[in-house]
Amino acid sequence: MSGSRSLAEHVADQLAPLGEVTLHRYFGGWALRSRGSQFAMVMDTLYLRVDGASRPSYQEAGCTPFTYHAAGREVVVRAYYSVPAEVMDDRDGLCALARAALA
Repeated sequence: MSGSRSLAEHVADQLAPLGEVTLHRYFGGWALRSRGSQFAMVMDTLYLRVDGASRPSYQEAGCTPFTYHAAGREVVVRAYYSVPAEVMDDRDGLCALARAALA
């Protein structure tokens, strides 16, 4: 698994209306932070932080949690879900999801 810097930079550009979004190396990918809080990560795709209230809407949209393999098993990280593909180039929609991830 690897994180695309170009995808991370594209996402940061899309999220410019939120204010400063910084990129940081993160386990072979990129963490996105705003005001000191990590709210997203880019590995092979963009994942946003979710909570118990927002998770069902991601699941209903067919989004998947971040997963990786370690010590011969699959680890599922339910705190981060992929974003719907149609939102990736919709600045307003992506910013709305990112605001919720920051809340």
